[in-house]
Amino acid sequence: MTASGPSAPPPASARPPASSPVPSGPTRRLVLASRSPARLGLLRQAGFAPEVLVSGVDEDALSAPTPGELARLLAEAKATTVAGRPEAAGALVVGCDSVLELDGRPLGKPAGAREAIERWKAMRGRSGVLETGHCVIDTADGRRVSATASTTVRFGEPSDAEIAAYVATGEPLHVAGAFTLDGRSAPFIEEISGDHGNVIGLSLPLLRRLLARLDVPITDLWA
Repeated sequence: MTASGPSAPPPASARPPASSPVPSGPTRRLVLASRSPARLGLLRQAGFAPEVLVSGVDEDALSAPTPGELARLLAEAKATTVAGRPEAAGALVVGCDSVLELDGRPLGKPAGAREAIERWKAMRGRSGVLETGHCVIDTADGRRVSATASTTVRFGEPSDAEIAAYVATGEPLHVAGAFTLDGRSAPFIEEISGDHGNVIGLSLPLLRRLLARLDVPITDLWA
């Protein structure tokens, strides 16, 4: 047996790649101008740690020629209201609002259980377009951008008993279109065409594009 000398260093191609730098945290504050737990959950799952400031905007007081324009107008109103508050100074404020377009009409949250039941009976077996308006305001310099994302939703055909049971849970009374993609009505949704997050309440790809227009890389906001 022969004694071996010091081992030669492995060739560069065999060495493990250097680890990427670990982000130290977001470089900007992100404020969500919405009380929606679904939107907050989407942002948290995508690596953000937004603060929540509810706008209190009266959604019924606003109108627009089309459902898509209404969704964007509502998002702009929410973001503008929150961006004007002292506690939002220096932050990036994101406002969103969703409406379901069915037969050319915008459908927001149902007024009560009876309306929710009637709406589901009208939607079953048909398709609608979920429009979500997005507005981002950089309160550091006052710049703002907005746009609307659209996703087509094809509804299944739940029975009258299933509709009644679903409405009795109270869930559809708190969401645009009286349905959710990530809740109890998921079994009644046959198909979607477009961004699924948009149906839940916020399109992350659209948010990235809007932030880019404000010269803010979305990776700078990861927690």
